[in-house]
Amino acid sequence: MRNLIIQAFLSILLFQYTNFQTKSDVIQPVEPVIDNGILTLKLDLTRGGAISYLSLSGSARSVVNIADEGRYIQQSYYAGKSLDRKAEGQSPNWSPWTWNPIQVGDAFRNRAKILAFQKKENELYVKCIPMQWDMNNHPAEAEMEQWTTLEGSVLKVRNRLTCHRTDQLYGDSILNDQELPAVYPISALKNLYIYTGKAPFTNAPLDNPAVIKLSSGFWGIYPDVPEHWMAFTDENGWGMGVYNPKCDKFLAGMSGSPGKEAADGSTSYIAPVRKETLYKNCVYEYEYYILIGTIPEIRSKVYQLNQGEN
Repeated sequence: MRNLIIQAFLSILLFQYTNFQTKSDVIQPVEPVIDNGILTLKLDLTRGGAISYLSLSGSARSVVNIADEGRYIQQSYYAGKSLDRKAEGQSPNWSPWTWNPIQVGDAFRNRAKILAFQKKENELYVKCIPMQWDMNNHPAEAEMEQWTTLEGSVLKVRNRLTCHRTDQLYGDSILNDQELPAVYPISALKNLYIYTGKAPFTNAPLDNPAVIKLSSGFWGIYPDVPEHWMAFTDENGWGMGVYNPKCDKFLAGMSGSPGKEAADGSTSYIAPVRKETLYKNCVYEYEYYILIGTIPEIRSKVYQLNQGEN
């Protein structure tokens, strides 16, 4: 009898150990990391898997602002007409507003739910249920997917939105400007560079316009960007560029003051923009690139990418 009791006890321990090992195997890190020796990338799985950290390898200084759920480098889309839904809990600061699924979370700091995550050698994949930005804890009737790959000093990202809306509120078949994507560099990257001339991809001189402050009423609007990129740099000419080959219109500017870092309220902002109609049932997909380096390095990489696409 004693042997049977001991055997049963050992079986229970073995089951508990095996069960513990199985559970540990599926637990994922909160901030999965890829480091290719040039850049270090992190996603935040508590915030929809958005890009939360990007630095030079070996550096502890990220160039991505993460002060609130509206920052990061993340997916954000607009569909339908703007509505006043304050009676239903809409933020007064964001009313009236369109249907606006956000990868990280909403204005009330409720966060997106992760549905899937995978890590390969140099690629991270996430899938989440986004939140409606203006509403308090309203998951959007949609899923967002993101494939993020490090290729040298370039971050290549493929985004996909799958909509299956059942609401009768916002309407359908309405054309809206889309942020493709929304990018928030730290405001220490304070100098804006862009090409707006008539001879793209010829290394013609760049523009270095004054940065528009959000306090003036809106971001700066740049309707003709024929090289499809712009960048913010520090005083040494080093920084972050954003390239989307589908977009020749950009928004850019600064909220707050220059010289601030990842957790500070001040931030820079870049968004390649394109008008698209996101139907209630649709799939929308695009690719973009984040480039780290000096302006000549960023522009050279953009030219290489452009040649590969043509």
